[in-house]
Amino acid sequence: NQCLLLPLPHNSWHGKCLKLFFFLLFFFPLQIIGFIYGYITEQFGWTVYIVMAGFALSCLLTLPPWPMYRRNPLKWLPVQELGTEEKKPADRKPKRHAKS
Repeated sequence: NQCLLLPLPHNSWHGKCLKLFFFLLFFFPLQIIGFIYGYITEQFGWTVYIVMAGFALSCLLTLPPWPMYRRNPLKWLPVQELGTEEKKPADRKPKRHAKS
């Protein structure tokens, strides 16, 4: 399947922090509003609807990799060859622990 081979855009570190901020900004206040509204109207269904709407709104804002979350990409280290940095097991010195 070709769609699985396409690279997905990754979020930056600042983008992840922004996603968490948006999630907390929309999801938790709507839980409180939904509870208060459901308590006043004595309808538990409204509480569930408002909490589900807050969850859907926060998912819409945080799950897709929107461009605003990818503004600060990480700089990765260059790829190194495996043979140059690899040590043989015989070259390693055994660690000695201090006697207590």
